[in-house]
Amino acid sequence: MTKNEYDIAVKEHANALYGFGIKFLRDSENAQDIVQDVFEKLWINRSAVEFGKAKSWMFTTAYHAILNFIKRRKRMDYDSDRLPEKGEGADLKFVSNEVVERAISILPPLQKSIILLRDLEGYSYQEIGDILEISDSQVKVYLFRARNKIKKQLKDSRKLV
Repeated sequence: MTKNEYDIAVKEHANALYGFGIKFLRDSENAQDIVQDVFEKLWINRSAVEFGKAKSWMFTTAYHAILNFIKRRKRMDYDSDRLPEKGEGADLKFVSNEVVERAISILPPLQKSIILLRDLEGYSYQEIGDILEISDSQVKVYLFRARNKIKKQLKDSRKLV
């Protein structure tokens, strides 16, 4: 990969990588750190990465960096994401967004990644499989299971609102 190709890859995928990181980690500073680490690793490995596969390589690297970050932290801090109590006067739309975010946040890392990449970023099953290093059929199975878990969480949360 040439310097110009590197610049193009960074420019084209920076926002999507950041969005993936922030949706997964729910912290903009940590998401920025992950993105910067990915760009640094891409620069270091630019001779081994083909320009056409840079997007997949960057998302795979970001995914692994996020998993490593989570392992180092041992657990994610969801205390700040507490759902509003019944009768606090919260906007129903706001509650709905929080409930959906909470349901996504409790998914296992692989399922969470697939949901974020497919439903929020719009990647194909093939691209997700390449990024996460799993087959297309595994992507479909994990996506189905993740969506079912989210549906169950949303049904249970309706009782709270």
